[in-house]
Amino acid sequence: MSGFPWGAFALNLAWSAGAALAVVLATFAVSLRTGVHRIVDIAWGIAFTAVAVVTLAASHGHGDLSRRLLVAGLTAVWGLRLAVHIGRRGRGQGEDPRYARMLAKAPGNPMLYALSHVYLLQGALVWLVSLPVQAAQYIGLPLSAVSVLGIALWALGVSFEAVGDAQLARFKADPAHRGQIMDRGLWSWTRHPNYFGDFCVWWGLFLLTCDVPVVAAVCVISPIVMSVLLTRGSGKRLLEQHMATRPGYAAYQRRTSGFFPLPPRKP
Repeated sequence: MSGFPWGAFALNLAWSAGAALAVVLATFAVSLRTGVHRIVDIAWGIAFTAVAVVTLAASHGHGDLSRRLLVAGLTAVWGLRLAVHIGRRGRGQGEDPRYARMLAKAPGNPMLYALSHVYLLQGALVWLVSLPVQAAQYIGLPLSAVSVLGIALWALGVSFEAVGDAQLARFKADPAHRGQIMDRGLWSWTRHPNYFGDFCVWWGLFLLTCDVPVVAAVCVISPIVMSVLLTRGSGKRLLEQHMATRPGYAAYQRRTSGFFPLPPRKP
C-alpha cells in the first residue's frame, strides 16, 4: 500500500511489547525487595529505550539506516536522561506519596493491585506511546524536511526538560528557598517546563513518521495519548492538585502559563 513493511512491523509490535513487559516486571521485582514503588518512575524512560533498541535490531533490512539510528538514538537520549534525573532526585527518599496513597486505598492485595494498576499499565502505555519510535524505524525513505522539523522539536523538548530540571534542582538546593514556589527561569514562563518538554519530544518523534502519511495516521494516537497524560492525566493535573495548598501557589498560577510557555503576566 505504501511500500511500508506492515508484516515486519506487526511482528515488531510483539517484540516491543515483550521488551516493555520485561522492564516493568524487573522493576516490580526490585520494588518487592525494597518495599518502594517510586522506582517505577525510573523505569519509564528505560522502557522506552528498551523498545527503541529492540526495534533497531528487529528492523534490520527494512528501514533507512540513518533514520533507524537517529530515532533509536533520540529515544535513548531522552529516556536515559529522564531515568538518571528521576533516580538522582529520589535518592535516599522513601516512598512517593502518590503511590503510598494509592496502595493504602487498594482493594485486596496491595502488591497485586500495584502490579496491575501501576506496572502493567505503565508497560502498556510505553508500548502505545512508542508506536512512532517503532514505525519510523521501518520507513525506508531518507530524512526529509519534515524529519528535520521533528528533530528540532525533539531538541526543543529535551532542552526544556533538562534546563527546567536543573533550575529546579538548584532552587531546591538553597536552604533560603525552603517553602517557596519556584517561579524563576523557565518556571516563570510555564508552570511545567518538564511536561511541555515531553510534549515537544513526542510530537517531534511523531513527525519522523510523517513521510508515509498512512503510517502517520496509525501513529498519531501516540502523541495524542501522551498529551492527554501530561495535561489531564498523571502529569499536570495531579501535580497541581498536590501543590494547590502551598502558600503562594495560587498567585503563581495567576501570573504563569499553565502549559505552553508565555511571558509572565503582571500581577
